[in-house]
Amino acid sequence: MNRARRSFVILGPLLALALATACHGNFDPKLYASSPESLFAASLKQFNAHHYDDAAKGFEQLTHDLPARDALLPLSYYYLGESQEKNGDHLLAAQSFTRISDAFPDDSLAPRALLAGGRSYAKMWRKPELDPTYGTSALNTFQSLVSLYPDSHLVPQANAEIARLDNMFATKDLDVGDHYLRRGAYDSAIIYLKDVIKKHPTATATHKAYLDLLTAYRAIKYDADAKDLCTAALKAYPNDKEVAKQCGSASSAEASTPRT
Repeated sequence: MNRARRSFVILGPLLALALATACHGNFDPKLYASSPESLFAASLKQFNAHHYDDAAKGFEQLTHDLPARDALLPLSYYYLGESQEKNGDHLLAAQSFTRISDAFPDDSLAPRALLAGGRSYAKMWRKPELDPTYGTSALNTFQSLVSLYPDSHLVPQANAEIARLDNMFATKDLDVGDHYLRRGAYDSAIIYLKDVIKKHPTATATHKAYLDLLTAYRAIKYDADAKDLCTAALKAYPNDKEVAKQCGSASSAEASTPRT
């Protein structure tokens, strides 16, 4: 039986064993040093009882003790990540989850672990104005799921997460562009707003970037650029009332009244 199936098949008897082992408050992974199966079962019992600190201790010990090709190892990393996530240790959880796809790319847990890892990273970037380092890590993790496991039933969920993050990145650049626009620093505003349109063409925030860029162009009399932008905006949002109001038709865009 290959590893991809064993990661799930092995859970049945271990769940039963977990019911008979380990009590909260007296949990010591070292007591199970001679039996990784018993330690896994005991750790799983702690996890199911919501004793996530104890569960994390047990699963972490297993990641150190189990042989590299043991079928329990990817499961141990997965439940370690779940335990860390429940404890609010998002970075540690993300690292544990992504370890599975790195070390066991053919395991059936790998796509699920990438989805969980991406979500753990994403929880550390909650607002566009914050440092996006973990947002980038989340995006890369979701994109890995889509590219490495295109047939996974989890791909739609990963794509939804990618779209949400893409909009956050777009919003981050849009906010900077709008800051310069309000200050009358039109050249700087144009740089950021053009980046939103170029890098995030399908993001929700990109609609506003088109309109704000149009304002910047018209404020400094870049009539040819305004006309070209209107052509692109009308193509991107053919049924949008605000775009139609500001641009009319591409041929008359340069004559349209600037937004205030």
